[in-house]
Amino acid sequence: MKLPEGVHLASSPELLLWKPSGLLNEKVVNKIIAFIRDEEAKSDANKLRFIDTTDLKAVDLNFRYVFHVALYRRISRRGRSEIRSAFLVQDPGFTHYFKLHALLTDHSSLHARLFDKAEAAAEWLGVPVESLMIQS
Repeated sequence: MKLPEGVHLASSPELLLWKPSGLLNEKVVNKIIAFIRDEEAKSDANKLRFIDTTDLKAVDLNFRYVFHVALYRRISRRGRSEIRSAFLVQDPGFTHYFKLHALLTDHSSLHARLFDKAEAAAEWLGVPVESLMIQS
């Protein structure tokens, strides 16, 4: 399968990197969710996720949509291995979208955290910070 725009697989098979750019809207999120669904159906290899939002210019999502995505992800991961997702969010205007997702997936096999520094995200994921560097 062709990787969606902004998605990179690190040299470690456990690490999936995503660096969305421009506008983050339902169309973009639907594409990444479909990709993740298909990847997870094949394997549980990508247990670590790093989402670098620093190239986003705008977010056009609403509470209802974020709620439905988080609920879908919770249900799709029920009874499966844990996944850690580190969100690098430096724009305070975008923080609430990712905080909402993290809150709604809490107490499930999905562990999401927000960071404003890549070094802290790398430490939480247990990987070298160099492995999180994604070229735009």
